[in-house]
Amino acid sequence: MSSRIQLIVGLGNPGAEYVDTRHNAGFWFVDQIAGRYGASLRNESKFHGEACKVIIESRDVWLLKPMTFMNRSGQSVAALANFYKIPVENILVVHDELDIPAGDIRLKQGGGHGGHNGLRDIVAQMGSKDFMRLRVGIDHPGNAKQVANYVLKKPSVDDRISIERALDAAESEIPAIVKGEYQQVMNRLHAR
Repeated sequence: MSSRIQLIVGLGNPGAEYVDTRHNAGFWFVDQIAGRYGASLRNESKFHGEACKVIIESRDVWLLKPMTFMNRSGQSVAALANFYKIPVENILVVHDELDIPAGDIRLKQGGGHGGHNGLRDIVAQMGSKDFMRLRVGIDHPGNAKQVANYVLKKPSVDDRISIERALDAAESEIPAIVKGEYQQVMNRLHAR
């Protein structure tokens, strides 16, 4: 497969009050990848976020945390992707997912936004929904009216441990994801 990941975007909200909230699972993952590859994210105002470049499998890969707040994530993604001419299909977006139990993680290509405001804005700004997604399960509060409050709260200790285990499993798959070995990664991640 010729497609390969050139940009890994973690979704979340900036600010100390959001650091440990479920909605910031994408930020947690990008920080983890930066640490693994010995890189430090730094503020890049032209990209409306924090970014850095790492080398994975002998390839340059950008890491990005939009600092625009969730519902404007696409502004940041489009700024970096357009500047470096990264095709939408070579972008991996890591985000929290209500429809997956805490501790599960799923890799997926394309699809709708499922009501996720970060994904909705990326689709709008990029003009395409054909990017890869790493969906980090955070569970559902059980009532649609509680969702906004739920995603902006810290997970329970047990859920946080489950989410971190899922992120560790996904981190070990990053070299294969970057190379475009999506089906093999799906088989392994979805079977755990």
